[in-house]
Amino acid sequence: MVVEIPATWVGRMKAQAVRTGHRMAPMADQAKVVTARRIEDARYWAAPRLESAAHGVEEQLAPKVSHMLTTAARKIDPKPERSRRWPMLMLLTGLTVGSIGYMFYRRNAQQWTEHMKDSASDASRWVNENASTTAESADRMASKASDKVDEASRKMS
Repeated sequence: MVVEIPATWVGRMKAQAVRTGHRMAPMADQAKVVTARRIEDARYWAAPRLESAAHGVEEQLAPKVSHMLTTAARKIDPKPERSRRWPMLMLLTGLTVGSIGYMFYRRNAQQWTEHMKDSASDASRWVNENASTTAESADRMASKASDKVDEASRKMS
């Protein structure tokens, strides 16, 4: 058995869905603003810590690695005469370690940024799901109300 839905009901349901969408838009906008603020707060929190980690690598790890490499170079050198190469070797080692530290710093910053983007995306998805659930609930309630009105109308006539 095929049940035909009157065009007026379809129009009313569509209008109700549009009104519900208009009511949900400010909440979605507000969620977007809150998410942007939280991402910015997280960036303010993370930036000094990443910079501190970079300085720690530069000030603590780089000198140790440089000393280790210089000691190893002295041990394997066949003629232990004074050479002017060691300052260049230290400079290159320092540059290498600094580059590695910078790469770690950038990688961690990028991972943090991606993590925060994923968090923002999850929040947006949650808001959209709640909006659609609310819209469906509103449509069901509108349908029930419409049915009761129609039933009351039939009883009156």
